[in-house]
Amino acid sequence: MARAQFQKGQKVWVECVGAWAQVEKVQPVWAKGFEEPVRVTYDVGLGREFQAGELSLPVEDEASRDVGDWRLLRARNKWQSAEDVPHHPYPGSYPVVVTDTADWGGWRVPGAEYDRDPQKIEFQGRLIVSAPRLMQLAQRLVDAVSEDPDDAPPESLALAREAHEILKSITQIVGAPAESQIGLPLSQRAVAA
Repeated sequence: MARAQFQKGQKVWVECVGAWAQVEKVQPVWAKGFEEPVRVTYDVGLGREFQAGELSLPVEDEASRDVGDWRLLRARNKWQSAEDVPHHPYPGSYPVVVTDTADWGGWRVPGAEYDRDPQKIEFQGRLIVSAPRLMQLAQRLVDAVSEDPDDAPPESLALAREAHEILKSITQIVGAPAESQIGLPLSQRAVAA
């Protein structure tokens, strides 16, 4: 007998398409003489029905818990001297975001890309370095509003919901559904059609 592993409105990863989708319909297939459906398919709005094996749930990314101390360092530009690029914000160097305590690992850009738009790359570097602090700020906002949502102003509630959605999109990755996430048989639960 088949059991529904996903429910209507749930966000799922569709492996064969390589995209996120939302379950629009849970479609049980019944056979005469059986008390439970023999197969369950899911309509996720992509033009065909999918079986549970083709879908995955987002799971919490363990790496997102400790982002550490990200820093912006400057690396010497080996291909262009400071005299060759006086229009750069920091002639003779480019930004490197370091995400490891050993001063390596992180984000770098090719010299040609930096030379094309150095202001944009400098901004991206500063933004990436600030991302862990912005994440912590968003989590503090969500926590503060969730402590007493009835007392929070409507604008704070809206900001907290948006922050929560952004945090989910950062910290959740694709994973197979766990045993505890598999639902009850369809005969025992109401499925909105």
